[in-house]
Amino acid sequence: MLIARRGGRVASRVALVESRGHGDGVGKALFLLGDELRALRGARQVVVKPNFVSAWRELSATPVDAVRAVLDVVARHYRGTVIVAEAPALGTFSEALRNFGYLSLAEEYDVEFLDLSRDDYEVVEIWDSRFRRRVKVRVSRTVLESDYLISIVRPKTHDTVVVTLTIKNVVMGAVQPGWRRLVHQGYAAINLNIACLARLVMPKLAVIDGYVGMEGNGPVGGEPVELGVALAGSDALAVDSMATRLMGFQPEDVGYLYYLELMGCGHMRLDEIEILGLEDWRSRVRSFKPHRTYEAQLRWREGVEKALEALRELGYL
Repeated sequence: MLIARRGGRVASRVALVESRGHGDGVGKALFLLGDELRALRGARQVVVKPNFVSAWRELSATPVDAVRAVLDVVARHYRGTVIVAEAPALGTFSEALRNFGYLSLAEEYDVEFLDLSRDDYEVVEIWDSRFRRRVKVRVSRTVLESDYLISIVRPKTHDTVVVTLTIKNVVMGAVQPGWRRLVHQGYAAINLNIACLARLVMPKLAVIDGYVGMEGNGPVGGEPVELGVALAGSDALAVDSMATRLMGFQPEDVGYLYYLELMGCGHMRLDEIEILGLEDWRSRVRSFKPHRTYEAQLRWREGVEKALEALRELGYL
């Protein structure tokens, strides 16, 4: 939610709370959002997008208790069937549901599981490595058409774009698995591609279960790191930017966050974000060990001028 501040400045609210468990922190963060969640009452279709990179490694996935906490809150405002949707990069959706304890959700809530790899799709054009708009990918129609998309993830380091959080979760999950490799057009283009796709599938509610994240060689092969917080907000860019800071990185160094802020898709600057909950967020910073290719990943900046030219041609700036 955007709120007015003194001096006419507009800010986004991000709930940040201490977490003693995967469901504990998420529930407390969502509680702090209060009236912002009332938009759920008028939603036509709610889609919850957890993160299953690998169907076999639990640390790479969104913990089921975090999703339970989200569904508890959704049920108070929304009376329809909630779609829980994902398509792992490694393994199958059904394997992930079984391995990570998600099947029990169908007994506890009015949910429907959707394998995004089998969903209907729309064709969307993205950028090739030379920033020519010639690459076509298939994007989930369900995700594109959802009027209330919730992204729920654990914070992880990444092998290409520094960090993977709520925005990247929905973008790469919405692209059908056989087409995701086309998004990866080098460090420069992948960040622009994620940002441009995010314009189409930006979450209405961004939730980060930071009780335990992943550092090092994420998003699959990293090691656990206890951050001990949870975040939530209706401005996904603000939520992801704060999580990036808590992980010990700067959001300006994450290419897709940088481009999204330039395009006006949310707030990233600290003076434009109001923190609800923990007042001294800096005391909760835990410097995650970056991926071993971190320095190379920062080379996305070499393509900034071409990327900005491309965005201007499209009228995004």
